[in-house]
Amino acid sequence: MQLFEIKKRQLLAVLLTELEAQLRLLKCWQSTRPSERSLASIEPFSIDTLCFTQWLQFIFIEKMTQLLQLNLPLPTAMEIAPMASEFFKMQKVNSGEILALIIRIDCVINEKN
Repeated sequence: MQLFEIKKRQLLAVLLTELEAQLRLLKCWQSTRPSERSLASIEPFSIDTLCFTQWLQFIFIEKMTQLLQLNLPLPTAMEIAPMASEFFKMQKVNSGEILALIIRIDCVINEKN
């Protein structure tokens, strides 16, 4: 594995940890796991069965962490920030840090600085 790829994975791991911390801080972290049926949605962001923060916690963060831990290939393109921006417009939480982290995650995956 090239040094660039190792650093990318390390940075992504840090960003995912920070995203979880921010979700917890804003009380957007859920202790109860949704049903397997809800998690099996094939819609983008599981929009039909989960709210966006549930998708972040139970689909996105879990899947990305698994890819990192098992040293599996990462996605080559990602655009989560637009959905995050739309979702948090409707929420009464200070989502600036979460949005900034999601933008950084998109940039790391898309290999933009």
